[in-house]
Amino acid sequence: MNGRTSARVKTGGKQTAKGSRGTAEKQIEALHAQLMDATLKHDPGFLEKYLADDYMAIRNDGKLTTKVQEIENYKSGVTKYESIEIREATMRIHGNTAIYNSLNSIKATINGKPFSGDVRNTRVWVKQNGNWKIVAFQATQVAPASE
Repeated sequence: MNGRTSARVKTGGKQTAKGSRGTAEKQIEALHAQLMDATLKHDPGFLEKYLADDYMAIRNDGKLTTKVQEIENYKSGVTKYESIEIREATMRIHGNTAIYNSLNSIKATINGKPFSGDVRNTRVWVKQNGNWKIVAFQATQVAPASE
């Protein structure tokens, strides 16, 4: 990695019923790219703006975190990502709700301990007052694929 952070994205085709990507998909893809950039830069500003006030996350260790806790974890350095490689990603749009699932290979320091491995994530985005917000996040560590 040469001391640099990186986020690489490999996504499958995301299509609407008409066969082309719609505006909602493009908006969520752009916001997700901004989220990954902010995550790697350890910038809590994106979280402050785009996490819903009632945001709830279920972390890899099973712990629940709120918006306030999530932002504090970034500010304090409790959560610090070195790299995120998005190996798979799918998105479904249901009205004003977007469900973004991904398989990521990550390197991070969490609670002072190094973490490296594959994690499946689900983010639920809801359009509130014309703006997309993340209302829920869930992460599950997965065993590495056998070679």
